Amino acid sequence: MTFVELLALLGGMGRFQVRYVAALAAPLLMLASHNLLQNFTAGVPDHHCRPRAVTNATAMADVPLVVTIPSDGQRRPQRCRRYVEPQWHLLDVNGTGGGYGPCRDGWVYHDGVFAHTIISEWDLVCEAKTLRQLAQSIYMAGILLGSGVVGILSDKLGRRLLLSWCYLQLGAAGVGTAVAPTFIIYCICRFLGGVAMAGVSLNSASLCMEWIPTSARAAVGTLNGYSYTAGQFLLAAVAFALPRWRQLQLAVSAPFFLFFLYSWFFVESARWQLISVARINGRKEEGEKLSEETLRAMVCREEPMPGGALPALVRTPGMRIVSCGVCFVWFSTSFAYYGLAMDLQGFGVDVYLSQLIFAAVDIPAKLVSVVVISGAGRRVAQAAALGLAGICILANAIVPMELRVPRMALAVVGKGALAASFNCAYIFTGELFPTAIRQTGMGLGGSMARVGSMVAPLVRMGADVAPLLPPIVYGAAPIVAAIAALFLPETRNAPLPETVEDVERR
Repeated sequence: MTFVELLALLGGMGRFQVRYVAALAAPLLMLASHNLLQNFTAGVPDHHCRPRAVTNATAMADVPLVVTIPSDGQRRPQRCRRYVEPQWHLLDVNGTGGGYGPCRDGWVYHDGVFAHTIISEWDLVCEAKTLRQLAQSIYMAGILLGSGVVGILSDKLGRRLLLSWCYLQLGAAGVGTAVAPTFIIYCICRFLGGVAMAGVSLNSASLCMEWIPTSARAAVGTLNGYSYTAGQFLLAAVAFALPRWRQLQLAVSAPFFLFFLYSWFFVESARWQLISVARINGRKEEGEKLSEETLRAMVCREEPMPGGALPALVRTPGMRIVSCGVCFVWFSTSFAYYGLAMDLQGFGVDVYLSQLIFAAVDIPAKLVSVVVISGAGRRVAQAAALGLAGICILANAIVPMELRVPRMALAVVGKGALAASFNCAYIFTGELFPTAIRQTGMGLGGSMARVGSMVAPLVRMGADVAPLLPPIVYGAAPIVAAIAALFLPETRNAPLPETVEDVERR
């Protein structure tokens, strides 16, 4: 008797599963808050060079800005240059300025949407503007490390233990970020938070899927995806209510201490807790009939592969196809997703409204994805979502910058398709790998996703050299991944593979 059959015998999707899924889904609300947090904590306020003190001026307010700061093409003060000497002749109608220099005395930041961010606190503008992207890349590097290390440790030490630790670490790192006195300490705390974030995401998915019967996996996976969507709405609301970045950082970090406390009530091994599940689901008699030998035989089938989990990912032809396909899917989805989602200011629309629109599109996108996943299959859904995202991003490359509404519409559709791709990837990946190395396989996918999210900001910086480069690269990657997804085996209505031999037979 397989574990799936035993799970159906003991109640299937009963009260135990419902409570367990709800407890695991609550922390997922905060994942979006941390992943997309820098859209608000690192928002770039309007600014210009601090004017140089003028001799014999009674106060700087007496000096017109036009004589100290050059204007850009839209008659606004330039952000990173000032006149070496005051250009008094510019007060004449036909005057022209000259003698530019960098901002030697700091910057003046204007009150507005972003008045208190890490940008204004540590002057991450002009020559230091790349540090903003560096901070996000460091956070993603933490997730990359966590995806690999935590995934392997979870297979050896247990999902629940690592999940509880990651809740605690994420709360502590988030509080440390909120009180960081310097940019360097800020980056270190963000890195540690990223490591823990990977552990929360991976272990929540595995613990959840191991307890869910085959028929309910797609629905539960989509529910978890909607938790992330709700978190995007929550982030917009909290960011609007708390415009100071330290308060916002603290607000989205403190709840993880509560998650840490109740995580100790999670059960560790689905295979050894079947009798408890049977009692909660009202199937006590069936649970008591399970013999210890039955459970032990099932556990023995799922012991780690000889030689380690990592070599098992590429040891056989079937595992190589699965591992390579998963790498393409996760890298491209994350690469294109963060290329869009981390540039809300670039659409010329209010950043809070953009966040709400980007969150709202996830609702129909994930609903459609679960219908396609359940009806047409995982492989078709995955390829279709990636292909649509790539087409939308490439189409945006030929729409003029002045047409904000069409550009925003294409970006929203593309982002929705990528959200659907993420939703499918979590379900699909968990069903492709055998039980003994499932967490390692999820870690592989997560690692490639973080590589994509780290590379995305670097590609966006290439727009200074070639404006069409970012959308072309962002659009081509998911299309290539869509083709790769078609080579993966279909898992709809199939039991979870328990050994590498099961994968090869499939």
